[in-house]
Amino acid sequence: KGGGGNDASSRPPPSSLSSSSSRRKARTNPRIPIISEGGQPMQPESLMMTFGYKTSLSEGAIKCPLFQTSTFVFESAQKGKEHFELAYGLREPKDGEEQGLIYSRLNNPDMEILEDRLAVWDNAEACVSFASGLAGITTTILAYTKPGDCIIYTEPLYGGTHHFLEHELKKWDVHAIAIPAGVRLTSKHEKRVREQMDGRALALALVETPANPTNRLVDLADVSNMIAHLTADQDPKRRVPLCVDNTFLGPLFMHPLEHGADIVLYSATKFIGGHSDVVAGAALGDADVLMPIRTLRTFLGNMLSPMDGWLLMRSLETLKMRMSISQQNARVVAQWLKDHPAVTHVHYLDLIPANHPMRDVYDRQCLGSGSLIAFEVRGGESGAFACMDRMQLIKTAVSLGGTESLVEHPASMTHAGMSTEDKARLGVTSGLIRFSVGVECVDDILADLSNALAHL
Repeated sequence: KGGGGNDASSRPPPSSLSSSSSRRKARTNPRIPIISEGGQPMQPESLMMTFGYKTSLSEGAIKCPLFQTSTFVFESAQKGKEHFELAYGLREPKDGEEQGLIYSRLNNPDMEILEDRLAVWDNAEACVSFASGLAGITTTILAYTKPGDCIIYTEPLYGGTHHFLEHELKKWDVHAIAIPAGVRLTSKHEKRVREQMDGRALALALVETPANPTNRLVDLADVSNMIAHLTADQDPKRRVPLCVDNTFLGPLFMHPLEHGADIVLYSATKFIGGHSDVVAGAALGDADVLMPIRTLRTFLGNMLSPMDGWLLMRSLETLKMRMSISQQNARVVAQWLKDHPAVTHVHYLDLIPANHPMRDVYDRQCLGSGSLIAFEVRGGESGAFACMDRMQLIKTAVSLGGTESLVEHPASMTHAGMSTEDKARLGVTSGLIRFSVGVECVDDILADLSNALAHL
């Protein structure tokens, strides 16, 4: 295939169908090379150079070529038949047989190799890539819900996701129930959710942690337990997945699959892409958990393009370096903002007080604080706009996770669709600025901030 593909179908499925009991056991991906007699597997940053790609199938090219093609020639009519038999599940694969290349809506080497490499970071069995992060979220939700169901989700969360849950899903008679981020979930929260379910079946839970834009955390164990309690009387054969949008910290600083999640979701546009030149998304998890999502992607046609797959493979080679430098800068910037007289509050994971309930969650779930900061300035919207408009190095634009530093005003931009009451309740204030810290010289970032805040 010019470099392998997804062989997750040959791996054994998990024995449990229940989200609440699907705590993942540590496992070693059998495809990851061992480079020493001691049995130490290669680390993800090393695997991003070669994993899943066979140079012998691409004239010895050191990098995977761009397979900019819509369709693939079969070796024979019989081979074409065999490929479609596997694609439609008409038979089980023979020993060593992989799904052949058919059509780029179904599979493409750039898409498959990217998916293999993305799965490495979260130690996932499989990955399904999409044309955008929201495409991955909505396809996942649609794959696991049907009319009359309900889902639970944490708030706040990305504005596009919130709109889909609260407006579009209603057209399919799927009810979305919000639970708060930033607090430990209790029996009172569970009782409130059960009352709002009103006899509907729970189809899935969607968690965004840290929350966009306030960096509020969610304890995944709390949500997993809530799912178990709310689905105790449901058909045990129906899977109710815990889905986690890991865009803010992943795939370097948090691994939700290790904390009870069934599906990890990414806007790959952000840190995974990292250069603000590609729009993409991904869902990761066990192969059988992703199968309904992969199947629906085929018929919705919202798969990743070959070009975007190629660009993301390039980006993965520098992922750890980029995210590490951005985090290093953000830690300095957050402390600096905390002491500035024009700044009333800084929302950053490293600044969570030791006695705050979420500090334990941070220490237990997260491997780092990331590079997203939300800070509030004096003067409300006019103060925030004046600050942003005075910035020179830091640009005003939505999105995040790129090499460049970006700011945006959530209340009037990414979360503009929320009601005034919801914004106030969830901490999306008029003076709040979301800051994605880039890889520039931190002294230059601080100088730009100093100039921007000087007149507030």
